[in-house]
Amino acid sequence: MLRPVRTIAPTELPVTLHDVKQACYVDYDDVDNWLTLLLGGAVDHIDGYSGALGQAIVTQTWRQDFDAFSDCMRLPVGPYASGAVVTYFDGTDNISQTLSSAVYQVLTDELGPYVMLKPDQKWPTSTYTRSDAVSVTYVAGKPVADVFQDIKMAILLRVKASFDPPGAWTAILIERAESLEAKHRLLRV
Repeated sequence: MLRPVRTIAPTELPVTLHDVKQACYVDYDDVDNWLTLLLGGAVDHIDGYSGALGQAIVTQTWRQDFDAFSDCMRLPVGPYASGAVVTYFDGTDNISQTLSSAVYQVLTDELGPYVMLKPDQKWPTSTYTRSDAVSVTYVAGKPVADVFQDIKMAILLRVKASFDPPGAWTAILIERAESLEAKHRLLRV
């Protein structure tokens, strides 16, 4: 299994600039660009496959490539996955084919989402030999309104820690953010 690739980034952030300004006690517009950069950095720190949480926070599209079909094709940027489309390169002509959704299903267990065959179905008999012979493109994350409040709070704490003058308070803010994030961190198997 190759590293997943984000194909469509989120169109919204989990919190707004207005929320950030309130958290930082800012009632002027002079630092809006700076706060927007800090917000983006805080979200990037926790979001996506390589983020601290190892999951998509807000709705975004990912592609996971595999070298062949298997009984259980894990989608590592969970814990939510929908709209999965499976494509593969056929074994004869190396031409991309889209597999009918009647053949497979997306399920979720304690390790996260995965693709498997529906009952009485079979994977195509051959794929071309390549590391991305089979691809699953799917939507991960949640709508902004459904993002957990403690994740939103962790983002705000990270922005505040970056915005405020350095000091002992900064370490406390980061420690609190990490504590809020801990229960949402995905474990990889």
